[in-house]
Amino acid sequence: MKGIIFNLLEEVIVSHYDEDTWERLLLATGLDGAYTSLGSYPDRDLDGLVSSAALTLGLTPFEVLRWFGQQAIPRLYSRYPGFFASQPSTRSFLLSVNSIIHPEVRKVYPGAQVPTFEFSDDPGGGLLMGYRSPRRLCALAQGFTEGAATHYGETVQFEHRECMHKGDERCLCHILFSSDRSH
Repeated sequence: MKGIIFNLLEEVIVSHYDEDTWERLLLATGLDGAYTSLGSYPDRDLDGLVSSAALTLGLTPFEVLRWFGQQAIPRLYSRYPGFFASQPSTRSFLLSVNSIIHPEVRKVYPGAQVPTFEFSDDPGGGLLMGYRSPRRLCALAQGFTEGAATHYGETVQFEHRECMHKGDERCLCHILFSSDRSH
């Protein structure tokens, strides 16, 4: 896992809680918290921080990851405004992940292992998003999607139709955008 994720998690925790909360999470996981954005760290470090945050904040790990994704988007926007400025909507932003965002992530963060996304229009409306990653961070993907919707002044309804956490080979999410519901 690239250090930028840990940097963002620290910023979100400190901003919404305080520095002491972040320090308690580090203490509970036995981590020192020295993460450089370009560094690579074991996935278990993030797993431990998420588990500790869930216990400390009274949330499930899914809820922590989702909340983190929602809160990380404004910080990602401040670091990488071009990813957002070139897209007029949440839908187009999501559709740029494989072709624009992840290739740039690999340039900026060599060795980054990004998830694989598959997109298709749902005949009933909305977008189907397939997600595959050995990390199984579909909750984070949901949070990023919801955070992007907030950024674009939109709302989304997000439904997990298949999930790796339930034994499926991938996560399949149905995303209905506020623009889909206005027709």
